[in-house]
Amino acid sequence: MQYPAAAMVMQHQMMQPQHFVAPPPPPQHYMPYHHHQYQNHHVHAQQQQGSSGGGENKTVWVGDLHHWMDENYLHSCFASTGEIESIKVIRNKQTGLSEGYGFVEFFSHATAEKVLQNYSGILMPNTEQPFCLNWATFSTGEKRSENGPDLSIFVGDLAADVTDSLLHETFASKYPSVKAAKVVIDPNTGRSKGYGFVRFGNDTERSQSMTEMNGAYCSSRPMRIGAATPRKSSGYQQQYSSQGT
Repeated sequence: MQYPAAAMVMQHQMMQPQHFVAPPPPPQHYMPYHHHQYQNHHVHAQQQQGSSGGGENKTVWVGDLHHWMDENYLHSCFASTGEIESIKVIRNKQTGLSEGYGFVEFFSHATAEKVLQNYSGILMPNTEQPFCLNWATFSTGEKRSENGPDLSIFVGDLAADVTDSLLHETFASKYPSVKAAKVVIDPNTGRSKGYGFVRFGNDTERSQSMTEMNGAYCSSRPMRIGAATPRKSSGYQQQYSSQGT
C-alpha cells in the first residue's frame, strides 16, 4: 500500500474516462445509467430540476396499445436506452385484458425526455402504427387513484375513429391537468365501444370540462359528457367495466 507520490500522479494521469466504460461509446441520444450517475451527476441533477417536463418525472405514458402488446413488447421497444426501471401495461381488473395504455419508467428524467423526442410519431415495431407517447403526470401509476379522489369523467357518443391519443389531445389542449384518456375497446371485435374516460389532476378543471366539453366535437361527432362513478374505490380501471357493458 506504499505508493510514491510520482507513481500516484502517473496513475491518475492514465485514468482516462474511457477506461471506466467497457463498451464502446454509446449513441449520442443515450448514455448508460452508470455513465450518468458517476460522470454527469451534477449536470443530470440540474437537468431534472430545470426541465419543463416535470422535474423528477421519469415516466412516459404509452397509448394506443394493441391487446397483444405486453410488458415484454414495450421492453423490446425501449431496451436500446439501457435505462428502463419498470414497465406496466394497465389491464382491466375483471377481464385481465389490456386497457390499451401503459407506463414506462426510466432511471432518469433526461432519458424519458429523449424518448419522447425521438420516438413520438415513429412506427412501433411489427405494426403500421406510430408511437403515442406523453408524460405520465402520475408516475406511480394507479397507486394514487386508490389514495385520493378519482377525478374522471365519462365521455360518450365517440366517433369510431377516436383513439386514446385523439381523446387525450382534445381535452389536454384545454385542460393542462389531464392525466390520461382511454377509449374503451370491445375485446371481441377490437373496435371502439363509442365511449371512454378522461382523468384529471384538478377537480376544478374536471368540473369545467363537464360543462364546456359537453356537445363539443371530437373527430366528427359531438361528445356526451357525464360523471364517471365507479362501483368501488378501486381506481380508474374499474370504471371501464362499470360503464356500458
